[in-house]
Amino acid sequence: MLYWLFHWLEQQYAPPGFGAFEYITTRTALAATTALVISLLIGRRIIHLLEKMQLKEVIRDDIGLDTHLDKAHTPTMGGIIIILAMVIPAALWMKPDNVYSWMIIFVTIALGLVGFMDDYIKVIMKDKKGLLGRFKLTGQIITGLVLGAVLYFYPAFEQYNTLTTIPFLKNVNMDYAFLGEAIGWIIYIPVVIFVITAVSNAVNLTDGLDGLASGISAIAGFTLGLFAYVSGRTDFSEFLSILYLPGAGELTIFAASLVGACMGFLWYNAHPAQVFMGDTGSLALGGALGAMALMLHKELLLPIVCGIFFVETISVIIQTTYFKYSRRKYGEGRRVFLMTPLHHHFEKKGWPESKIVVRFWIISVMLAILSLLTLKLR
Repeated sequence: MLYWLFHWLEQQYAPPGFGAFEYITTRTALAATTALVISLLIGRRIIHLLEKMQLKEVIRDDIGLDTHLDKAHTPTMGGIIIILAMVIPAALWMKPDNVYSWMIIFVTIALGLVGFMDDYIKVIMKDKKGLLGRFKLTGQIITGLVLGAVLYFYPAFEQYNTLTTIPFLKNVNMDYAFLGEAIGWIIYIPVVIFVITAVSNAVNLTDGLDGLASGISAIAGFTLGLFAYVSGRTDFSEFLSILYLPGAGELTIFAASLVGACMGFLWYNAHPAQVFMGDTGSLALGGALGAMALMLHKELLLPIVCGIFFVETISVIIQTTYFKYSRRKYGEGRRVFLMTPLHHHFEKKGWPESKIVVRFWIISVMLAILSLLTLKLR
């Protein structure tokens, strides 16, 4: 909204310096700063409110980690801080007439509401099971369906709606409409639904240690922001031989909001955490990261960009599958890991929580660098 205000002032009165607000780089810096300030300023107040309302984290007593029992007194649903700090700067500094702007905000809020309902049932209604899986999945499917329909049927995307970039291959794109343009949506929209569901659940699974999910989300958001910037410029996209996506540069501003929001939240979420994001924050962050990758046609790069989230999810799948298989074959369930998701495995091995988090951050930075190298290593 502020973009229109400054644009109008610049057109009417031409005050010195106001033309800078036309540039994505300027608005990106302002969005990151605004998000950081909002999360820091409202964070303390929201934490006090959550404490006053007795909205404490629900810790399962069968988790098998005694160190986590102390977290039961920590307020949760802090994802409200993240969502506000993401959405407000994005709405202020992104172009309001840009379809990317509204779709990324829609996905963030929609999945944030799904997560909020889950937290509400757990924390306020005192049901440890939370929102039933089929209802959570329904919310994710509907969100993915809306996003997929817009990305496929919106006229501005017609030229490249079913294309996606294949990492490490130059000038090679995969087309989901390989069965024919008329029915391309039959494959593409389910892919969008799968990505939104998978990434949002992956962040949810990873959100088990102080600062883990928020730090990794910030790194992934920064990486996707760089992809958005080069994809939205004709010169950079031509030089790098990637798809030119008109208007996608606005996603750089949202990515900056996401990074600023996560950094501000990390101020309170770093070990020992004063607040947890809960499903409210983890589903919103995962949905936002997945949606950005889809809009940038970089969803095949997600296993690298969001590598930690990916490995955490795979660890759960491996553990569950092998446990069921061994129980059928040997009469008792056996495990590959001491405990899943993977960060709990290292906790069981005696690693301090802060060491696990920092090392996972370092790996995330390395994966982010590898992701950016795919722009040239082809």
